[in-house]
Amino acid sequence: MKRILTYGTFDLLHYGHIEILRRAKALGDYLIVAVSTDEFNAIKGKKAYHNYETRKKMLEAVRYVDLVIPENNWEQKKNDVTEYKVDTVVMGSDWEGNKNFESLKEICEVVYLPRTEGISTTKIKNDLNLQEPINGLNQIPNN
Repeated sequence: MKRILTYGTFDLLHYGHIEILRRAKALGDYLIVAVSTDEFNAIKGKKAYHNYETRKKMLEAVRYVDLVIPENNWEQKKNDVTEYKVDTVVMGSDWEGNKNFESLKEICEVVYLPRTEGISTTKIKNDLNLQEPINGLNQIPNN
C-alpha cells in the first residue's frame, strides 16, 4: 500500500482543495491529510474562518481522504512520515523549495503539484469583501 500525506489549513473548502486531494490520492492508495490546528495557524499569523474540528469534519467527508490528523507545528513532519509509514508527501507547487518539505526528501518522495488556476481561499475572501450587498443582506442593521 502506498501512503500519501499532505498538509494544509483547508479553510473555506473549495474546488482547488478537492482537486489537490483528488490528485494526491491518485498517486497512492491511502491519503492522510494533516490539518493546521487553530493554535498552529495563530503561530503562522493565519486565522481560519472555520475552527480545526469543523475543517477536520469537512475533510473526513471528502471521499479521497482516508485519515485526518492535526498539524501542530513545523517540526512534526519527519515524525508524521515515520509514524504513518508515508511514501510520498504532496504539496502545492507554491511550497517548492521550502525547507520544511525539502528536508523530507531524505526519508520519502516529495511531489509538488500545480495549484488549480483561478481559485484560492485568499481569492474567495477577497472576492467576498468586494461583493456588493445583495438586497440588504450584507448591511449592518440600524439599531
